[in-house]
Amino acid sequence: MSAKAIREVDGKRLLAEFLPADCPGKKNIAIAAFGPGDSWERLAENHPFLTQKTLVAKPDQLIKRRGKLGLVKVKVDFEGAKTWVNEKMNSTLQIGSATGTLKHFVLEPFVAHEQSDEHYCCIYAGRDFNTILFHHEGGVDIGDVDAKAARMEVQLDTKPTPDQIRESLLTHLDASRQQVVADFLSQLYALFIDLHFTYMEINPIVVKDNEVYILDLAAKLDQTAEYLCHNKWGAITFPPPFGRDALPEEAYIAELDAKSGASLKLTILNPRGRIWTMVAGGGASVVYSDTICDLGGASELANYGEYSGAPSESQTFEYAKTILSLMTREAHPDGKVLIIGGGIANFTNVASTFKGIIRALDEYHGILHEQKVKIFVRRGGPNFQEGLKCMRDAGERLGLDIHVYGPELHMTSIVAMALGLKKPDPTTLEESFMTNLMATTSDSTTPAQQPAVHAPPKSVQAEPTKGSDYKPLFTNKTRALFFGMQPRACQGMLDFDYCCKREKGSVAGMIYPFSGNHSQKFYWGTKEVLIPVYQKMEEAMAKNPDVDVLINFASLRSAYDSTLAALQFPQIKVIAIIAEGIPEHLTRLLIKEANARGVTIIGPATVGGIKPGCFKIGNTGGMIDNIISAKLYRPGSVAYVSRSGGMSNELNNIISRNSNGVYEGVAIGGDRYPGSTFMDHLLRYQDDPDAKVLVLLGEVGGIEEYAICEALKSSRINKPLIAWCIGTCAKMFSSDVQFGHAGASAHSDRETALAKNKALREAGALVPESFDTLGELIHKTYSELVASGVILVKPEPAPPKVPIDYKWAAELGLIRKSANFVSSISDERGEELLYAGMPITAVFKENIGIGGVISLLWFQRRLPDYACKFIEMALMVTADHGPAVSGAHNTIVAARAGKDLVSSLCSGLLTIGDRFGGALDGAARMFSEAYDAGLSPRDFVDSMRRQHRLIMGIGHKVKSLTNPDMRVVIMKEFVQEHFPKTPLLDYALEVEKITTAKKTNLILNVDGVIAVAFVDLLRECGAFTMEEANDYIQMGGLNALFVLGRTTGFIGHYLDQRRLKQGLYRHPWDDIAYLSRPQDGSQ
Repeated sequence: MSAKAIREVDGKRLLAEFLPADCPGKKNIAIAAFGPGDSWERLAENHPFLTQKTLVAKPDQLIKRRGKLGLVKVKVDFEGAKTWVNEKMNSTLQIGSATGTLKHFVLEPFVAHEQSDEHYCCIYAGRDFNTILFHHEGGVDIGDVDAKAARMEVQLDTKPTPDQIRESLLTHLDASRQQVVADFLSQLYALFIDLHFTYMEINPIVVKDNEVYILDLAAKLDQTAEYLCHNKWGAITFPPPFGRDALPEEAYIAELDAKSGASLKLTILNPRGRIWTMVAGGGASVVYSDTICDLGGASELANYGEYSGAPSESQTFEYAKTILSLMTREAHPDGKVLIIGGGIANFTNVASTFKGIIRALDEYHGILHEQKVKIFVRRGGPNFQEGLKCMRDAGERLGLDIHVYGPELHMTSIVAMALGLKKPDPTTLEESFMTNLMATTSDSTTPAQQPAVHAPPKSVQAEPTKGSDYKPLFTNKTRALFFGMQPRACQGMLDFDYCCKREKGSVAGMIYPFSGNHSQKFYWGTKEVLIPVYQKMEEAMAKNPDVDVLINFASLRSAYDSTLAALQFPQIKVIAIIAEGIPEHLTRLLIKEANARGVTIIGPATVGGIKPGCFKIGNTGGMIDNIISAKLYRPGSVAYVSRSGGMSNELNNIISRNSNGVYEGVAIGGDRYPGSTFMDHLLRYQDDPDAKVLVLLGEVGGIEEYAICEALKSSRINKPLIAWCIGTCAKMFSSDVQFGHAGASAHSDRETALAKNKALREAGALVPESFDTLGELIHKTYSELVASGVILVKPEPAPPKVPIDYKWAAELGLIRKSANFVSSISDERGEELLYAGMPITAVFKENIGIGGVISLLWFQRRLPDYACKFIEMALMVTADHGPAVSGAHNTIVAARAGKDLVSSLCSGLLTIGDRFGGALDGAARMFSEAYDAGLSPRDFVDSMRRQHRLIMGIGHKVKSLTNPDMRVVIMKEFVQEHFPKTPLLDYALEVEKITTAKKTNLILNVDGVIAVAFVDLLRECGAFTMEEANDYIQMGGLNALFVLGRTTGFIGHYLDQRRLKQGLYRHPWDDIAYLSRPQDGSQ
């Protein structure tokens, strides 16, 4: 929702802070809030007026008519106000059907006045202008203010002067008060615009002694303007309606929503309810709630919510986990049901979102099974086949009672199944969809099933009838530019164009200000084509004069500026604004500018629209399988308009199954002020001779549908109009619910879906009993028009053949390909990095350390804690051995030569081999081979002496038995204490006894102790077979420990040299023996 109510204390705080210093009434605003956790003493310290003035106390929880409800305490001192608030605090109150608890109060100075001093004012936003209402009589008994008050309509780009206000609104006000009130209202209106208020009512506003006092204030802000106003708004909260406390889970989802480009909404209606929903799509979520209520489930409906806009797997996981945690908090004697529903998505990856839901089901499957939860799933859209398969497999694997359906089933059919009113249908595998998909690449010419009609086969024209004055918005020659880099949407449009046999692709280019001019590669059928990308809009327009459509994929923060820029080019006739969340005031300014220039705006917050056989906007219609299934590659006879993008694709499905298909469809967008209206498009369809049936899918909120009623009554629209407004469930809830779209909230009885459906029916529209029967009514109307000869039908053509992308085909399991690379240690493809199957979060949660990470990445398994600790110790003792060794020396020389870190490090690492650092592998092989061969320590030493070979891992230049290497001591003691068995270490220590008997420095050195201990670790920890242990030794696994450990020291030497600013190293000549050959050639 964009327009959200705020607390009175926040509204008055904004007025006190941002009204100009000379504004009448500014200095009289004083208010203090008291709520849970607040201290009376601190409140008095922060607001001195509380102890200095007579006070008024009242709750601040969006409660209307507080005075009549006895919720206003007047003329009390601070102690009296404290007593009254404490008495009311946490008391339960019922207002109508809503029951809530009083928790938040405000205190402000009492203003003594007469009834004649009370007046009324209100400012609210409208599509084409803002309205100021004023009545010279105010207070609790004002009555029908719409009928009484003077009204002033203010154009969006103007601000009224005090003189204009006086003339329009204040003629019945006492003349002595007109100037001060006019000044106040003029500056109040400027603040209303500047801070993006959408509604502000002051009743009463008291005028006394040429001063203005704001007594009671109710206001709403446009939440989408937060990015513009956050510095001025400050830490503002948007409380829930009275009667519905905000739960922490709701706040958590709201936080996820705010941080995501997707949409995530959750409202808890009845925490103990039996029916829970997890629905994809703003419009679809309303339809599911309507159906549940229509079938008698309103009292058991636990929540309202929706996820849409392509949330990631992890976001969907968090959303689903939150719902499941609430759902399973209490068991229900009859068991609960979970409806995972949704329409046919346009661009959301169904498989990805379902994988997130499945992760949550994995986490809660035990308690779901225990509480006998039944799950019903219905979904369609990109990769839905994989998503449904994953959901079915998860149900079987987890033992859950789950029923899974695709687009072959009507969207809301699962509701009756979930409520036990209908036996669940057998689960199918979407054979029809897979058949259509395969038909896109095969030579099959089997025609799709045509709805049964009785009429002679005649042609349906794709273009308007010759001689008609009607000019279509889109034709098969329409060309468009993108604003924003959207390759997926671009490829989708090109595939649609190819499918429709257009001569030329509809995408002329893309505008992307963040890079220079270049080209992007796309497919036209099987051929590759280049689409130009322009940095400047001016160049794109100049080079493509045939373009008259701009599809704006800019973010909500830049959509206004980019659209305004596009409106300056006369060639542009249609702009589709995809972004959701543009501030309403900016949207209305765009609408005004577009109307002045004769440009049609579709959106904001839309997926776009489609004209089968001609043109589609962006992601409309989904992937190619849905284009084929819904027969969107050729025109039908039914034209529709809806708000919801997801529901528009569902309408494509419904219409194609109940008629000869869609002629044109537009989703005008879910915002309260869409750029073009239902009426704009219905009048186009009315004037288009080839659109025979009109379909309107309206919704709760707004009054646009009443204009359609007038058009029906006056016969301006005389074609069959099938209409349904979603949101009929709103009447079932005890408190106001903001549905999925920003405009889907009724502010009066006239804006309810029930009232609009009734008015449409009375005006002559064909209105079904519910959304469930919409398809039946379309089929009935279509069949009647066919029978009467209005619609002429021709045989269904063969589905077009369009190649599908390799990636998609692979996901569906249609093809296979041998991989060029194989990796078994890590996987970054999902939402979370995996080390040998272990999520990175678990790596930190279980604190496995760098040793544990090495065990996963090197050995693909978890090793015991002592083994991980040993690996870490090995890295520590091998980290460095001073600057004199060859590797450190090389690193230092390279660093002093000015080489970068990586080059210097490589210089040092390349010295590692048999003579430096390579003794670990050699020692491991020598000792293990001797031990495995059954040689005694004495025989091993003698054998090496006879071969004139040194024993790797034995000997040290400095250290000896009497001057032991503490690194060896530390490692040896740890291994002997923690390893379960140490046969090879024991063997090596026996060898040491023999070698040191000859010379005391022939000790087991650090290379040797690490080598033999590591062999013991591999062989005796229980994680490896003997063959695997030997393989890791042969592969150089031990030397890897030295390389990794010594890298730490080499980096240290590099940083040390750079920090000390050491210059280029030149070796002193006196340390070099210069040998020269005698001139006579003698030796």
